[in-house]
Amino acid sequence: MSGTPERVLAKGNEALAFGAVDAGCVCYFGYPITPQNEVPEALSTLLPERGGRFVQAESEVGAINMLLGAGACGIPSMTSSSSCGISLMQEGISYMAGSHVPGVIVNMSRGGPGLGDIGPSQGDYFQATKGGGHGDHRNLVLAPSTAQECYDFMFKAFALAFKYANPVMVLGDAVIAQVKEPVRRTPPPGALSREELDALCSPWRIEGYGARPNGSPRLLKSVYLAEGALAARNELLMKKYQEMRKEASFETEAVEDAELVVVAFGSMARILRSTLRHLRAEGHKVGLLRPKTLYPFPDEAFRDLAPGRRFLVVEQNAGQMVEDVRLAVNGAAKVDWHGVMPCIFATAGDLARPVLLALKGA
Repeated sequence: MSGTPERVLAKGNEALAFGAVDAGCVCYFGYPITPQNEVPEALSTLLPERGGRFVQAESEVGAINMLLGAGACGIPSMTSSSSCGISLMQEGISYMAGSHVPGVIVNMSRGGPGLGDIGPSQGDYFQATKGGGHGDHRNLVLAPSTAQECYDFMFKAFALAFKYANPVMVLGDAVIAQVKEPVRRTPPPGALSREELDALCSPWRIEGYGARPNGSPRLLKSVYLAEGALAARNELLMKKYQEMRKEASFETEAVEDAELVVVAFGSMARILRSTLRHLRAEGHKVGLLRPKTLYPFPDEAFRDLAPGRRFLVVEQNAGQMVEDVRLAVNGAAKVDWHGVMPCIFATAGDLARPVLLALKGA
């Protein structure tokens, strides 16, 4: 990172690009779509400056398959898109998961379904956290709430992708993509170096025939046709996904004496933070729980907080994360939901009323 400024004013998209190159990203493959276009725009300059490769693919289908190939060779690589573009990538993402191939995928989601609108939406939660593609597979999913987290989470994304040889998705939206804030451009604590990433993939990466001492090639695949082979492969994947559960991450604010815990992620969490601080100043006992990882979901945090409290899930969709909150609470507390429809720009004041209604049990 020598020669880079320690502090910059950047959009969330630009912070993602800075974080990617500083975390060791070598290749980017993508296709333009609003509202994430500043990611490839920035990387088209940043990567060549560092000897990396930037490729504007012919489509999102081409981009994800290029990411599959680069990841199979152990090259820290990424792609980015928005909603309908991510939908086109689902087959390739499933192939990556089935083949144990790492890669980072950024989704700055937009309104849907269909072509929808270019405004903010959290309607891709199900797609991101439930696999999205065919078969039993999972992506690790990180949900930044600030431009600084867009930068910091890229280090975590590459570290987790290589640790588990698995796709990692960074899920934001149009607000997170376009918000402009000061960003400290220094690696977060525990960030892995490029050498450490290389060490994680050295046992399995494809290096070409003759690269190994005995001359035998390595093979990464997701097709298993022998009797029982696919069952064994899926059992291996399930064990890996269970191991991922220890990566669950979240933050809380003012929950110690809270009668109502509001649950939100990404841009809705940053808006609600202002709402809840204002209501706290008025004497209302409300707190915030923000999942930083959407998969694995921080189930234990909800179970620990459930006794004697109520929850209100606020998200910009028609009701998606609320299902995971209810599963985590498992009947131990009442869980209400308030939805903001896609491409509506809600303010802190707009969200005060549903919070007060839930606090009163209305």
